[in-house]
Amino acid sequence: MSTMALTEPLNERRSFFEVWMVTIGHSLTHWYPATFYVLSPLIGAELGLSYTEIASIVTTQAIAGALANIPGGIISDSIPRKGRMLALSLAWIGIPYMIMATTHAYWMLLACAALIGIGNTIWHPTAIPTLARRFPQRKGLVVAMHGMGGNVGDAVAPFVAGLLISGVALGSFIDFGGISWRQVMIFNIIPGIFMSIAILWYLGRLQIDGKGKTASQQNLSLREVLNGFSGLVKNSTLMLLATSSAFRSMTQSSLLVFVPLYLINAMGYSSWAVGATMMSLQLCGFIAAPIAGAMSDKVGRRNIMMTSLVMTAIVIVFMIVAGGTPIFVLFVALLGFFLFAVRAVLQAWTLDATPENMGGSAIGLLFGIQAVGGAIGPFVCGMLADQYGILAAFYFMATTIIVANVFIFFIPDPRKAVAA
Repeated sequence: MSTMALTEPLNERRSFFEVWMVTIGHSLTHWYPATFYVLSPLIGAELGLSYTEIASIVTTQAIAGALANIPGGIISDSIPRKGRMLALSLAWIGIPYMIMATTHAYWMLLACAALIGIGNTIWHPTAIPTLARRFPQRKGLVVAMHGMGGNVGDAVAPFVAGLLISGVALGSFIDFGGISWRQVMIFNIIPGIFMSIAILWYLGRLQIDGKGKTASQQNLSLREVLNGFSGLVKNSTLMLLATSSAFRSMTQSSLLVFVPLYLINAMGYSSWAVGATMMSLQLCGFIAAPIAGAMSDKVGRRNIMMTSLVMTAIVIVFMIVAGGTPIFVLFVALLGFFLFAVRAVLQAWTLDATPENMGGSAIGLLFGIQAVGGAIGPFVCGMLADQYGILAAFYFMATTIIVANVFIFFIPDPRKAVAA
């Protein structure tokens, strides 16, 4: 198989084949944690965990990601074989979930979560800048397509997990007799193994070549990347975006943990119904992502970001008011349309504001800072829920998304900003 260098002229079908392969792989990096959110109430019940202890599993993963994202981005910028790094990341994320399925110890769950957080840091700093550099004029769209893959994994995984746990029969042919959460964990590893092999086979030689590129576009050595990293830290647009993203991540990670807990513990929903609800959340995000990405290419990232974050805060308030009623579920679905629409826009804006050959480092820095928010959010919500009741967690989420929008307000329009 010949080397597929992104600077070589490729026909459109072959180019988008690469986009779709990366997108499908991205869906599976989200498949594993999306399943965990549905299973977490069952895991907590079996092991006798409090809300804070359940949330701390997600917090541990986020902390590990926060520590590993920046070095992961730096390494991504200095290693040309992107396909191999993607295959490694997908395999690395899946294996700890298989270990989780065999343990009865709380500390082992935390250790596996840390490994998952480290493995996940390889994917985004590699995939997102690679796609953006391949399609510089359609950056928002291709990054949104990549984000759609995450939405698909987040949507389908909880629904499948709910079916398996609840023992739902589909017609007279398929009967999910109801299996344990441990068996579901092991079942989840299968698609990830096959996809990591497929990525290694088809995209293993995929690389970014420096031929014909300007100085700002060429690959850098590890030393050059380290020298350039200080410029990213001084980039005010990037740091404001990352801080806003950290508060947004507080909201998102908390929602993914506490919506299933609320539906099961406060509203008495079955695992199947919880899976369907989480699927609706992500499907709305799937619909919104390409719309928001394409619109941001035309009307600006800032306008899309601010509108989506304001609507997210409003919907969370409506969820609190509708708590305990079926309308709550409808607002959960609507929330996905606004909350997940901005992920790709945020990532594209980050790449707009940084040199192309530092894209992996920029994304690593963005994800590292937002992972701090992802670590703090669920843990704080867990303490609030244990002390004041689970709805208190949703008040915290509404506050954090408002703060996220305040930081966006102070960022200049990227169409007028000069890349650092």
